[in-house]
Amino acid sequence: MDPSRRIVLTGGPGAGKSVIGREIAGRYPDRFVLIPEAATQVYTRLGTRWDRLSIEERRDVQRQIYRWQLEQEQRIAEAHPGHVLLLDRGTIDGAAYWPDGPDQYWVDVGSTHGIELSRYDAVIWLETAAALGIYDGDASNAVRFEHADAAVDAGRKLLELWGPHPNLRHVGAFVHFEDKVSAVCEMLP
Repeated sequence: MDPSRRIVLTGGPGAGKSVIGREIAGRYPDRFVLIPEAATQVYTRLGTRWDRLSIEERRDVQRQIYRWQLEQEQRIAEAHPGHVLLLDRGTIDGAAYWPDGPDQYWVDVGSTHGIELSRYDAVIWLETAAALGIYDGDASNAVRFEHADAAVDAGRKLLELWGPHPNLRHVGAFVHFEDKVSAVCEMLP
């Protein structure tokens, strides 16, 4: 792994990960570089989404997402030495969507939960706006498939998966987006 610091923004659908990541990288381009969400890129390239796939297709797509995540992290880190990598999700997020559960995900991708946790210096878990009844489903992301309750459940599952990370921070849901951006900024180095 290269020496770039890695900070993951994670949480359920509608938590604001992508928009907050773009906002922070745009405000502080000399400090941060954004690693965009691999899942959205892969699903967009394939012209589908998770709920339209068979079980085996879901496994295949999660493998593609994992590999693309690793490739992006390496490529962007090399292109931006001295920057903190701000990641829209990390490799652990794929375990939440693995059809056979997280333990089988680690086996399939040839890693362990501990190895994947150690890839990242800090994790900021963002609560989805669906917890406040503010959720636009797939209106802001065409590959999003979860309804509001499923978005909250996905967020909880991700919190559990990232829970053992020693530098895990929580940011709750906010009615006003700028308040959430400010809360995230306060946690950044």
